[in-house]
Amino acid sequence: MSRDFLWYIPNTVEPGHRGDDTVDGWGSLEFSVEQARLAEQHGWGGALIGTGWGRPDTFTVATALAARTKTFTPLIAIRPGYWQPAHFASAAATLYRLSRGRVFVNIVSGTDDLSAYGDGEFDKSRRYDRTREFLRIVRRLWSEENVTVDGKFWQLQNSTAVPRLPDGERPRLYFGGASAAAEEVAAAEADVQLFWGEPLDGVAERIDRLKVLSDKVGREHAPLQYGLRVTTLIRDTHEEAWSDAEAKVQQMAKSVDPLLTANPRGATGQQRLLDLAARGDVLDSNLYTAPGRYGGGGAGTTWLVGTATEVAESLERYAALGVTHFVLSDTPYAREVVRIGEELLPLLRDG
Repeated sequence: MSRDFLWYIPNTVEPGHRGDDTVDGWGSLEFSVEQARLAEQHGWGGALIGTGWGRPDTFTVATALAARTKTFTPLIAIRPGYWQPAHFASAAATLYRLSRGRVFVNIVSGTDDLSAYGDGEFDKSRRYDRTREFLRIVRRLWSEENVTVDGKFWQLQNSTAVPRLPDGERPRLYFGGASAAAEEVAAAEADVQLFWGEPLDGVAERIDRLKVLSDKVGREHAPLQYGLRVTTLIRDTHEEAWSDAEAKVQQMAKSVDPLLTANPRGATGQQRLLDLAARGDVLDSNLYTAPGRYGGGGAGTTWLVGTATEVAESLERYAALGVTHFVLSDTPYAREVVRIGEELLPLLRDG
């Protein structure tokens, strides 16, 4: 199976995201376009664009980037509850048609500032039920006309999303989440399950479980695929890579609020990453867990550290488990999208 390599565009107004020292132009359209074009020029298929209330609207940014590039495909993070399914199906189909198929979608069920935009669904189990219903409806709207739904969360009457997509064509659906409820949604409705940077044994365990779940929930789609979202810090030598990684963590430790890390809370997947530190600072051959102690959330919680060859060897071990989609990043974004694109991606494409 072919492999996909995506970068990450943070999509924040304020500078300093994960230690990026860029100030001039940060948060502007020009800055985001530069990131997208650098990704396009240096071997990346596209980029995940961050989402959350308090950030610029992700779908609007993705549309602008697709219009300013030729092959770049945005992976657009969206939340059910922020979007109505019919509205989203039409918006995504429109961008898919205008960009000639350059649309990936990352479905996020986790909470942010829900009350700020009028989402009153705070119960975690109901949010996953709603996500599953959302995905079912969106899939139908992309392939059927005059769709009627009498669901638990949405009711539609004779709904037809415009523009219509050619048979068999639609945006690819990515999904994250490590709880039992999240994995049932992925097994039933996602195209790609994204994992954070867990050790190989954790990813292998989850892939096995998702395969069993796919049969249990009666999956009706093509087999679920798997992806990895992780920070990759590469340098010319092993020693330089680890020296820079440790220096970055020391800098993080100076600015973190101890009260925020004393009793970490969050989603199941995030907690799994934070718990890794109890197993050691370095797991497998080069998975660095120390950043998680100092506020490196999400993909910044664990890093793969080393030379391009060492990191490529680690990523190949994930590929051997069945991972074919890679969403990588490091900061400063404008420098590392070039370095990692030129030094790491060719090694992974060669397999």
